[in-house]
Amino acid sequence: MSKRNSQASKTAARERLRQERERQAKRDKVKRQVIVACSALAVLAAAGGIGYAVVQGNKPEYWENVKSEKLVKPANTSGENGTTVIIGKAGAKKTLAMYEDPRCPICAQFEQTVGPTVNKDVEDGKYKIQYVGATFLDGKLGGEGSRNALSALGAALNVSPEAFLEYKTAMYSAKYHPDETEDKFKSDAYLIEVANTVSALKNNTKFQTAVKNGTYDKWALVMSDKFDTDSKKYGIQGTPSLVMDGKLVNGSNGSAPMTVAEYNTAIAAALKG
Repeated sequence: MSKRNSQASKTAARERLRQERERQAKRDKVKRQVIVACSALAVLAAAGGIGYAVVQGNKPEYWENVKSEKLVKPANTSGENGTTVIIGKAGAKKTLAMYEDPRCPICAQFEQTVGPTVNKDVEDGKYKIQYVGATFLDGKLGGEGSRNALSALGAALNVSPEAFLEYKTAMYSAKYHPDETEDKFKSDAYLIEVANTVSALKNNTKFQTAVKNGTYDKWALVMSDKFDTDSKKYGIQGTPSLVMDGKLVNGSNGSAPMTVAEYNTAIAAALKG
């Protein structure tokens, strides 16, 4: 090989390496922005109307119109607007409130790592779970996946609490939870594809019709409002967040415990409190 060809090859290789580094830097920047969004926007919501204005300012027209529609509350909910979603054995004395945004990558990490432990504790009657859904990432990232996914979770809850929990687990799974740059949950077809992995929802025409018709879209917005209200009340600064007896349940880093060991330690202390 001539020196000229050798030099050209080296130059091309360096250029490919430079381009790949630039692409990776862009991916890393987006990921950092989403991680910040999972906490920073919740801080804004907790601080008052600023967070709400950010979200509202990015709403598509469709979701603006949904606000004036009649509220349809899923079965297996309680409270005036059906935003109280409590799952677990009636004899469990304590209730753990869990705050999550469907698009949040940190929530997906929490569900994949700690979720099985949470579900087992609920099955064993250690405590009940109260689910509160957030949608602030739609405002930060653009799109409607958080709201659409939360609406679909309402449709699953209307089937049964068990279907809701299994569907939520599937949404956050490594297989189905989308990259933070993709708004895949905006697609009803994709949400139904994920639901078909849940026995109670597989080919369930009533569930699928509710998803396609947006039956619980208004409920998703009202639930998101509850997240904003609770953020102010409890000092929630991100998702996922856990609250028991009005107090945040945190790991050693001051946020939700992200390992099973830290979670067990934090929950044990909360149950004694």
